[in-house]
Amino acid sequence: MIKVNRNGEVWVFAEQHAGKLEDTPLELMGRARTLADTLGVQVGAVLLGHNIDGLAQKLILFGADKIYLVNQEELKDYQTTSYTKTLCELIEKHEPQIVIYGATVTGRDLAPRIASAMKAGLTADCTDLRIGEHKINKTGERHENLLLQIRPAFGGNIIATIINYDRWPQMATVREGVMVMPLADTSRVGEIVHEKVTLTAEDLPLEILEELKTERKVNLKAANIIVAGGAGVGSRDNFQNIWDLANCLGGAVGATRAAIDLGYIDNDHQIGQTGTTVRPKLYIAAGISGAIQHQAGMDESQKIIAINTDPEAPIFGYAHYKIVGDLNTVIPLMIKAIREKV
Repeated sequence: MIKVNRNGEVWVFAEQHAGKLEDTPLELMGRARTLADTLGVQVGAVLLGHNIDGLAQKLILFGADKIYLVNQEELKDYQTTSYTKTLCELIEKHEPQIVIYGATVTGRDLAPRIASAMKAGLTADCTDLRIGEHKINKTGERHENLLLQIRPAFGGNIIATIINYDRWPQMATVREGVMVMPLADTSRVGEIVHEKVTLTAEDLPLEILEELKTERKVNLKAANIIVAGGAGVGSRDNFQNIWDLANCLGGAVGATRAAIDLGYIDNDHQIGQTGTTVRPKLYIAAGISGAIQHQAGMDESQKIIAINTDPEAPIFGYAHYKIVGDLNTVIPLMIKAIREKV
């Protein structure tokens, strides 16, 4: 645990693999910028790896004031122990007040280890981060300019705000796609701080022979039109209607966790609290009840059309257009109308 440094920077863990920055740290950079400006401090990005100098400038363009760059061959491949030791040493040396990570596979592995080592708190899978104050009711003690870590709780039935006023750094992981990626500003300048950490064989317990990464089959975050299906679609065969409508509109196919768990479609297509967060211009939800877990991943869509046989389905409470009917009847009629108009 480091001391509570009220002037400490706001840091983002700049996750990269094979010399390529992930989208998530770039998304987080915009919110980090807002938090830092509110606190009157700088934004730092921590970049670890090997032969990654060229990535530092990109982070500056997206909002970082400082890049803490550790460019060592031992950090070429992600290993929990070596990355944890490196981050902890940097945190102890520079005393940031906030450190945020993407809730990716790597972030979910790394952040808890750092929190444990630093004896600091960590809130996982946040959907929003803000700066605010907290009053301790028993003593009347008031703490200002704390990180408000906001996330769904109790199965998504409530939204919890979590604070950490005495054990710093304040740390959180943030779900992919929740924060809007800022635009790169080519006029920005920043400072690159070169750091070096001594790593021993104990810090590198694994020998990584080869890294295989499967690319996602669909880029839901970039789609302007999404047609999504839920458990109400009924079967994998019936899901063909979802594919046909998406192809007709030039859109992407999404799904709820229930549909994926039932084997109707691969998990790359999952939208919701534990999936991808999307903001398309048009979102068509077919056979989706509209539970809060799914709503959390798509409620910022510009227009939502819901198709459901149940007129009391929760999704009708926030859809812009509501169609009560069997999707297996409604969708073919929609496709026919679209094609005739074209």
